[in-house]
Amino acid sequence: MDKVLTCVAPVNIAVIKYWGKRDEHLILPLNDSVSLTLDCDQMHTKTSVITGPSIDEDSVWLNGQIMSIERNERLKKCFDIIRNLIKLRKGENSEEEKWKIRVCSENNFPTAAGLASSAAGYACLVYTLANVFGLVNEDLPSIARQGSGSACRSIYGGFVQWKAGVDHQGDDSTAVQIAADTHWPEMRIIILVVNDSQKKTSSTVGMKQAVQTSELLKYRILKCVPERTKEIIQAIKDKQFEKFAEITMRDSNQFHAVCLDTYPPCVYLNQVSHEIISFVHDYNEAIGQIKVAYTFDAGPNAFLFIQENDLSLFMSELVNVFPTEQPNSSYLRGIVSTLPNNIKPYGFKSKDKNLLKYIMVTKLGSGPKCVDGHLLNSDGTLKSKIESID
Repeated sequence: MDKVLTCVAPVNIAVIKYWGKRDEHLILPLNDSVSLTLDCDQMHTKTSVITGPSIDEDSVWLNGQIMSIERNERLKKCFDIIRNLIKLRKGENSEEEKWKIRVCSENNFPTAAGLASSAAGYACLVYTLANVFGLVNEDLPSIARQGSGSACRSIYGGFVQWKAGVDHQGDDSTAVQIAADTHWPEMRIIILVVNDSQKKTSSTVGMKQAVQTSELLKYRILKCVPERTKEIIQAIKDKQFEKFAEITMRDSNQFHAVCLDTYPPCVYLNQVSHEIISFVHDYNEAIGQIKVAYTFDAGPNAFLFIQENDLSLFMSELVNVFPTEQPNSSYLRGIVSTLPNNIKPYGFKSKDKNLLKYIMVTKLGSGPKCVDGHLLNSDGTLKSKIESID
């Protein structure tokens, strides 16, 4: 009898960045990182797995496109680890160890655009396979890490730390939860999508070049990250937003300075990204305290952090500074689709229209979960329609 299961997994956004590996094969980072897990309602990967005696070969579809498992080292590694665990837990001649696996995975947001698609994708794959084969008590973050480093953080909700570890085999390099999403329910995340096309330099390539050529990266790993990690974890536990925000922005700036210090440089930010950075600082200065923070991953899209009570005023300013010709229903997505009309703006100058493709507002969320609605038919054929964001 075949088994079929579907799960969703969230995106996570790092506020202390992971950049650079001490082991490329095992995906072991040079430094700790800290992240926030976002609510699955707005951004997620959805993965269906069907396995059993009637499935004749391993296969994977990502957003409707077939992927070669043999040519994808990280994908193959996740399959191999799961099968080795089945053999270890259920015996050498286990029937399940011989079953082939068919996977269909879809993102409801752009892939490979600096929006953490690989983190959600590999976390969802590993979580779904673990549930299908009864391996949920294994170290799932360590397995997901070997697909995509940051995927280990998407196994947990809320605030998460990925500990770099020191063991040469990576036995101590795993993710732990700092606090659940319910610890700071007032936290909101605003995603400003500048460009959702695939980035020119992948994170994997950018990291490798940085490790080989950046002197600033060495200083960052030795001095800056250990201190910032300790400080931001305490700020999270104490819900000290201003401290959290300052560390987040400083770490984002330094991460992109490392990218520029790489030779040849990796340029992930564009002019609109810099306009967003300037606006956030100008806004905080006008208010008189830090109310909003930015961070940028390896792409031009901004992730802003703000508390719920400050959201309405900031959003009114944001849509005034970055106007659009789109209707609000297309431009504003997520948990905010309308704006109050009784807020007096600070008078920031509007920029050119349509610099942003859209704005997504979301909140903290929990980790992966099993859901209804399979992407595969009972015979393993595709039945899904791609529902990615335009």
